[in-house]
Amino acid sequence: MMKSIRHLLALASVAALAALAALAANPAGAQTPATTGSATPLRLVVGFPPGGALDTLARALADQLRLAGMGTVIVENRPGASTRISIDSVKRSQPDGRTVLLSSNAPMVIFPMTYRRLDYDVDRDFIAVAQLAEVPTVISAGADRPYKTLREYVSWVRANPSQGSIGLTSLGGTLHFAILGMGRTVGVTLRPVAYKGGAPLVTDLVGGHVPLATDAVASHLELYRAGKIRFLAVSGTHRNPALPDVPTVREEGIDAFDHANASYSAFVPAGTPPEVVQRLERAFVAAMQKSQMKVLLSRVGLEATGLPGATVTRTLHAEREFWRPLVQASGFRNED
Repeated sequence: MMKSIRHLLALASVAALAALAALAANPAGAQTPATTGSATPLRLVVGFPPGGALDTLARALADQLRLAGMGTVIVENRPGASTRISIDSVKRSQPDGRTVLLSSNAPMVIFPMTYRRLDYDVDRDFIAVAQLAEVPTVISAGADRPYKTLREYVSWVRANPSQGSIGLTSLGGTLHFAILGMGRTVGVTLRPVAYKGGAPLVTDLVGGHVPLATDAVASHLELYRAGKIRFLAVSGTHRNPALPDVPTVREEGIDAFDHANASYSAFVPAGTPPEVVQRLERAFVAAMQKSQMKVLLSRVGLEATGLPGATVTRTLHAEREFWRPLVQASGFRNED
């Protein structure tokens, strides 16, 4: 079974990369740029190893920026310390607009509430450039579990409260606190169980070793398509366009996952000149709003957005206010 799951995950990664390579090779309506931009490469810094959803997005974005005349654009992977290594490297870089952090929202929203000490201050050290994509999450169950919907799961876990564990890939993120919120709503203590990555999580999910799991749609999509797992619900306030038959968690009577979608955004170091930020914003928003980007990213479970930096800043502030009472009530602290 492990070989089968690994094979499906590998196929998903290969398919995503192949699709995005095709985007770079033949973007609809692309023109050869008249300008090559700065002689200094534009670095897109990602806090994850190659092959993941954000890395895949970064490479597609880099191709579009090159075609738009931004010069040489490279993706630099700096994984480690829950992406804090990448964040610190960009914070310390020259504020000239040639080093851009691509990050999920958790380090900018949740980490300041859960880490006793951080080497960065989001508002002081960074300027938001643009939102790139939404990352919908899904609640999944093994195909042979006795519940086929989230409502049926709630009835089952109320009858079996000792089996209220839910797998996820890390503690201290929005999914962690969404699980706790769902537990309060249904009146059962639900226990987040962290796995060391998506592969062991889905292995246990398919094998029936964990009753339920929650992760990015992209991580479970191929197993869902293969009939190995069921999608009980998606997070957020609207259905995923790629999964129109899967209800939202809210539709199933639980609002704890309304804010559980992750998002990917671009940031530059504080001190970057406003005109440089504006130029980057225009380029990033235009790249993400291309129809072929939207189509191809939807195939790997991402929703391309392309929103301005001011929207990112407002969203981060609103998300902190939403999550703060839930985080404080949990008493959770990250110690690594």
